[in-house]
Amino acid sequence: MTETLTKAERDAALPALGQSGWGAIPDRDAIRKIWKFRNFSEAWGFMARAALVAEKMNHHPEWMNVYNVVDVTLTTHDAHGLTALDVELARKMDAMAGNAEVQRDHSEPVECLCQLHAKGGAPD
Repeated sequence: MTETLTKAERDAALPALGQSGWGAIPDRDAIRKIWKFRNFSEAWGFMARAALVAEKMNHHPEWMNVYNVVDVTLTTHDAHGLTALDVELARKMDAMAGNAEVQRDHSEPVECLCQLHAKGGAPD
């Protein structure tokens, strides 16, 4: 079984992930990031690439996709918390996401382009 990150490992890895938009989830030993892509196709392409990497690592994210938004949570379930696998997958996902917008404030509602279109606030 994979072990959770030590304090030293957390101190080394988590600040850089935080700068890229990953944030801790309250009441859970997990990290979360929300990407907003230009459209559904880009979001789906990112998920397809990430799925192939995750499968090779035998480490699978919790994620949700609505239109152009991909909301990802990483934790290692059998270790009951963050491990080196989560850090590695987070870095790989960041590299694959390209120039997608990152929603850094996780307390704000997540709006996809279809919701913005319905409000008249997004270009076609």
